[in-house]
Amino acid sequence: MKTNATSRRSIWVNKDKPEIINIIDQRYLPFELKICELRYPEEIIYAISEMQVRGAPLIGVTAAFGIYLAALKEKQSPDLQIRLQKYSLQLKSSRPTAINLAMAVDMVMERLEGKENPMEIIELTFSTAVNFMNQEVDACKRIGENGLPVIEKIYSEKKGEPVQIMTHCNAGWLATVEYGTATAPIYLAHDKGIPVHVWVDETRPRNQGSRLTAWELEQHDIPCTIIADNTGGHLMQKGMVDMLITGSDRTALNGDTANKTGTYLKALAASDNNIPFYVALPLSSIDTSLEEGVRSIPVEIRNENEIHYIEGLSPEGKICKIRTSPPGSKALNYAFDITPAGLISGLITEKGIINASRKDIISLFPEMD
Repeated sequence: MKTNATSRRSIWVNKDKPEIINIIDQRYLPFELKICELRYPEEIIYAISEMQVRGAPLIGVTAAFGIYLAALKEKQSPDLQIRLQKYSLQLKSSRPTAINLAMAVDMVMERLEGKENPMEIIELTFSTAVNFMNQEVDACKRIGENGLPVIEKIYSEKKGEPVQIMTHCNAGWLATVEYGTATAPIYLAHDKGIPVHVWVDETRPRNQGSRLTAWELEQHDIPCTIIADNTGGHLMQKGMVDMLITGSDRTALNGDTANKTGTYLKALAASDNNIPFYVALPLSSIDTSLEEGVRSIPVEIRNENEIHYIEGLSPEGKICKIRTSPPGSKALNYAFDITPAGLISGLITEKGIINASRKDIISLFPEMD
């Protein structure tokens, strides 16, 4: 995707030094495009927990490369497998809600079962991480292709008027590797010449919508407007929204979906106004071990300072934080909420659009039969 007209992924292997994994440090966007070099497994854990990288698919890919960097660091150790197992547990605990994290770590570790040769382990972890990254890119592209007809149909019904799409948080290429999930159909529609306009929720408290989604869309010349999180219902009542589409950090077998806090309220407003609400996600975001999500998906509680302080650009051009709440006040910072399956019009996956139901979700996993 584009940054300052330059094609780029959100994570990549350094072409000159494959022992270095490059990422975009998303904490500095949209004010500064800062590239970080990750050389050590501890830096991978820090990048995930401190949200240098965020978004379920990207977290999974980053974690896969974490096992590779751990294998490089511990290659001289006589108990390499034990050390990798210990690191994998630390890695999986760095953020609890996104299922892609644990799935990616388990996938790499399963490939290493019975392997003892350090060089073989290093080569296997590297190839597995690279292949997984490319699979996620392909999945997001197919999500875009499968979601495109939904936008095309609305465009046809509107007889040439722009399709008005609302999204929440950032489920773009910054949250994946390329294309994004929720944004993939939007990018493909725009590239096909279909006029679209995106209503971008701020997504407090970290403002991933206003800071990341708006930046992404503007880089790709897609018209968008930032709105306060609570404006969405009003726009829906006024007929100014044609569809909603969000991503997923974890979806249970019954279709219940965890996404950035505030998503549930958008789904309720969409239901009340008869506006379709879609969730776009790769199969790697589906937790087949959970029958339902509202009571079972773990919801991360983050540091309350993310609510007390807001970060932005000062008049002097410096990134700074200011407090917006009374000193000494308490805050509760749930990072996600759960949207019940009954409020979801459809799940847009790399295998097509399905109902948010156990029957349809299980059909995507033949091995579960």
